[in-house]
Amino acid sequence: MEQLIFSLNATIPVFLVMVVGYILKNVHMVDESFVKTLNAFNFKVTLPILLFRDISESDFYSVWDTRYVLYCFLVTLICILFIWGGAALLYKDKAHLGEFVQASYRSSAAVLGIAFIQNIYGTAGMAPLMIIGTVPLYNVAAVLILSFTGPNAGSLDKASLKNSLKGIATNPIIWGILLGIIASACKLQLPSIPSKVLGSLASLATPLALIGLGAGFEGKKALKQLLPTSIASCIKLVILPLLFLPLAIHMGFTQEKLVAILIMLGSPTTVSCYIMAKNMGHEGTLTSSAVVATTFFSSITITAFLFVLRGMGLI
Repeated sequence: MEQLIFSLNATIPVFLVMVVGYILKNVHMVDESFVKTLNAFNFKVTLPILLFRDISESDFYSVWDTRYVLYCFLVTLICILFIWGGAALLYKDKAHLGEFVQASYRSSAAVLGIAFIQNIYGTAGMAPLMIIGTVPLYNVAAVLILSFTGPNAGSLDKASLKNSLKGIATNPIIWGILLGIIASACKLQLPSIPSKVLGSLASLATPLALIGLGAGFEGKKALKQLLPTSIASCIKLVILPLLFLPLAIHMGFTQEKLVAILIMLGSPTTVSCYIMAKNMGHEGTLTSSAVVATTFFSSITITAFLFVLRGMGLI
């Protein structure tokens, strides 16, 4: 019972805040313009500040783990290649192949990942190191996959690849992590007033991000592309964690590191998948359906995985 309560306390509050955002949108207290602005504010301001603060206040030399970052990178790369190769052989609807692959591997590592870990441990924990190992690869792989598949498939979309690399280089979340690492390595101590200001902004990150995610939720789209959506959701939420969590445990990763790996493997498909798919000429229906489905069902699957890991004494 203790393990179940721990698991529910880790996940249910996160999803209830998302429900609040969904309700606010449906009672017209917020609109699409507000959600767009809120998401931009979270992405450019509050999340980077949260990551900077948590990392800068930690001991970089004791937190950094090259083996852990490499694990996150290599497992993500294996997942992408495995899903892309398998889908290319078995998936009949080639027009939606790129959307299927992207929706099956790309996690909401920054928003929901930080929310879950912070809800359990009170800080971003090992999420920054996991983000370093995965998010740049997510973006580059998505450009390649969407360029070589779909309605306008042909050669590599060099403009999209260039924009993706530029986006990685200017990504506020990546910069928040890097500046936090530098501050921690230099043992920088901020004065009291700036520290409190950053703390206030950082405290907004998780609730505002979850409200924005919930307010952007479109349930009707999940009814379209039902079969591929179900398969992609199963891969994203169940198969990838079952395949690679045992390896992480075998390698000795526990506590915050293991929770971050669970989020990397089994968190919902990120909303940015839909934005990228649409911008690169894909229909977007399958992607949006996968985002909705994985967001809903992850409340069950992540709770179940946390329950098992807690019962094994690993978190």
